[in-house]
Amino acid sequence: MSHDLSPVDAHQILAAILTEAPDAPEVLSALRPEVLAPTREAYDALYRHAQPLPAPVLHAFAAITADWQGSRPLADWHRAQGADAQIAAADPVAADLHGLDAAALNALRDHVDLLSISPALTTREDQDRLTAAGITSPVAVLISQLVSYESYLQRLLVGLAALQGTDVPSADAPTRAPLTRGRTAEHGGATITGRTRPSAFTREMLQWEPWVTVPAEDELTEEQRASFASKASTNSVYFRMLSQTPGITTARSALDNAIFLPRDGLPKAERELAAAAASKVNDCIYCASVHARKSAGFSKRESDVDILLAVALDRNEDWVSANLAPLAEEQNPRWAAVITTAAELSRPRPQLGSATLTSLRALELSDAEIADLLTAAAFFAWANRLMLSLGEPSLPEADRAAA
Repeated sequence: MSHDLSPVDAHQILAAILTEAPDAPEVLSALRPEVLAPTREAYDALYRHAQPLPAPVLHAFAAITADWQGSRPLADWHRAQGADAQIAAADPVAADLHGLDAAALNALRDHVDLLSISPALTTREDQDRLTAAGITSPVAVLISQLVSYESYLQRLLVGLAALQGTDVPSADAPTRAPLTRGRTAEHGGATITGRTRPSAFTREMLQWEPWVTVPAEDELTEEQRASFASKASTNSVYFRMLSQTPGITTARSALDNAIFLPRDGLPKAERELAAAAASKVNDCIYCASVHARKSAGFSKRESDVDILLAVALDRNEDWVSANLAPLAEEQNPRWAAVITTAAELSRPRPQLGSATLTSLRALELSDAEIADLLTAAAFFAWANRLMLSLGEPSLPEADRAAA
């Protein structure tokens, strides 16, 4: 890809991602077409197909996520698509809107705040709060999908803007205090079923338990089965849960495969390393275990992966870490650059300066390889938020019995 493209701004890049803009091929030339197509399909499934919540509500929650995560182009986009201004405003919703009572809308908005900033602080009690407000399991999954997709989209935009040599204009965060304030993540202890919750990052295989109602295998429709057929069998409780949003899950499954399965481009070990680094920033022990294990398997560098997993990050009152540099310490220059890029992109308000891309190019990564790295990290803004907001990890039964 040439670095001498005609100047474009972040609003134009976002339009190119989501629409058939005339300059889209040039702006997105580093991005795999197999990644772009399901990105657009997920957007269409969320906002242009029938959903349990009306489009003005969905666009309002998307605008809130963009505000928290600092993306003015995304916030502007969703407001232009008809986001309800009363829901997207800083003040509590005072009246019923779009067939939803104010209490339900405020409960959903609080949940959007939480997932946008620090999804690792979500608890079973937060899902119970939604249930008490009349929010059904399919709607709870839909809201997690929405915030997770928008978090991915924001990071994809930041990454592509950096490749174009431009910045993403910042949005002001809402003025209200989010549910994250003053919490700490729950590591260790017991899950709702009495299993043992892992207390540290690990490469060992973990289990995962949902907090929402999940369809049984014999309750799945053909559309639901097809939505995750390329990823798992119907005995996967996680994918049966996600099948309650089948259109989004179909696109997400295709996107996952498009990012992580190709044999060309960035080495698989480094794509998986980026996923593990993103999961460390987001404090997702389950996702980190899966992708650290894969990175170690592809690279045969188990000790280097374990060094990453062992890093302890200082976190503030919203469970956000300001200093991510320790994640890349003790790694060779290439892995340090991969980890740093993934980590900076995974901040609640993602960052990616020109110096980061300069270091990657100095290591002879092509723009297509850098795009592979960026999409791998961006996807885990989506994957982590689903895992963290809809359930929790547990140790396998054998480990539980030995504990």
